[in-house]
Amino acid sequence: MEYVTAVPHPRSEAAGPVQAARRSLAVALLSGALGAAVALLSTRQRWSAGTATIAGGDFPLTAKGSDVTGVPASLAIVGLAALVAVFAVRRYGRVFVAALLALSGAGTIAAALIGASDHSALDEQAAKATGDTAATVAAFTHTAWPYVAAVGGALMLLAGLLALRYAPRWPAMSGRYERDGTPRPARKAKPVDPERPEEMWKALDRGEDPTGA
Repeated sequence: MEYVTAVPHPRSEAAGPVQAARRSLAVALLSGALGAAVALLSTRQRWSAGTATIAGGDFPLTAKGSDVTGVPASLAIVGLAALVAVFAVRRYGRVFVAALLALSGAGTIAAALIGASDHSALDEQAAKATGDTAATVAAFTHTAWPYVAAVGGALMLLAGLLALRYAPRWPAMSGRYERDGTPRPARKAKPVDPERPEEMWKALDRGEDPTGA
């Protein structure tokens, strides 16, 4: 009895890595863009609140994320630029921008978590409100928005790690839009028909016999 061994088709073997590259590309684009948008949006929301004592009463104070730290918003913009640049560069340049995207996400996470307990922005407001440079905020509380910004940073970090792993398999911008500095081939001159009227007149002007006699 003969046993027939099934041989996998070459196309089916190549389909696995291609599908994995496509899935990683879609996830990286979605998570990178969404993470940057979430981080930017979070910095415009209220991160912390407290009170300052003025004339025996409590004066409420609030601080937005951009008042506490400008790092998440800046890194979100850097992450977006790196996400786009992944498709514009190749080889080592692609590895560099992918690492930059991952570092932007990690930096956003760190800045957001540190900002959750940072009350320096409220202390400045308390000093201005009371006229006392040594005044500090009381009853300090923070919202969930710093942690939302950290989630945005985690999404950017995920996009960067996916880019580091799969970016060599992702498509790049078409080479026809790139210039490598090589000179373009010279255009060949079209053959001249000596029997055309204008060519015959040109030959007569040069003192030649257009009939060739």
